[in-house]
Amino acid sequence: MDTLIELLQFEFMRNALLAALLVGLASGIIGVFVVIKRIVFISGGIAHTAYGGIGIAYFLGINPLIGAIVFSLFAAFGMGAVQRKTAERADTVIGAMWAIGMAIGIIFVDLTPGYKENLMSYLFGSILTVSNTNLWIMLALNLLILLLVSLFYKELLAISFDETFSTVQNVPVNAIYLILLTLIGFTVVMMMQVVGLIMVIALLTMPAAIAAQYARGLKQMMIWGTVLSVLFTVIGLFLSNYLNLTSGATIIIVAGAVYLVSLGIRPFFQRTSMVQVASESA
Repeated sequence: MDTLIELLQFEFMRNALLAALLVGLASGIIGVFVVIKRIVFISGGIAHTAYGGIGIAYFLGINPLIGAIVFSLFAAFGMGAVQRKTAERADTVIGAMWAIGMAIGIIFVDLTPGYKENLMSYLFGSILTVSNTNLWIMLALNLLILLLVSLFYKELLAISFDETFSTVQNVPVNAIYLILLTLIGFTVVMMMQVVGLIMVIALLTMPAAIAAQYARGLKQMMIWGTVLSVLFTVIGLFLSNYLNLTSGATIIIVAGAVYLVSLGIRPFFQRTSMVQVASESA
């Protein structure tokens, strides 16, 4: 406890905890839609393409997160349009956009003259380097995500489970789908400094996947996904500090371990519930 109090005296640690809370809220909500809709691949494409924006922003001397936001929006709309119109070739085109975005980012970093700060944190994560400015950006993105999900909750729910029925009910499926991809783009931008673009999809999906195994209803999944995401991030943060390990990788190891355990014990809970139902019916 004393060690924890001592750590919280440092601004970088307080910023890291605030970032964990903000990222946990966004990933807990949006990750549920990614898991239900089964669009992990396109989410990964958006995340990696965003590195092009980081490179361009660094070249222009502006905050890399701003560039990542702009590029993630272009990626979301582009990949969304490709998937809706050319489904049979979508994986190939999305993979190409993924690689091109990464390449653009690397080239613009190379073209930037003078001393280059360590941009590897955007690839592998460095939650301890989150600045006050980045926290404000994360807060703004969170508020925007909450606003859009609140406004279009029923429509997002509808297209996540049955697009055909949604179309029959006059839901603007294509527009709502693009809104969902935009929300994913905002979320991965926030997560990139916590676990990095390489591992962002793991933290986006594993808490939601665990919640989906036990929660009843979408809202309950979001609550549990948010709680789990925050717990994984905070536990991984302190473990990495104690063991002197990379924070992003440690966070993912914690999340992955819990996910594997949940897969192992899920059949036991299913058998237990079946026995209970059988005994009650008898």
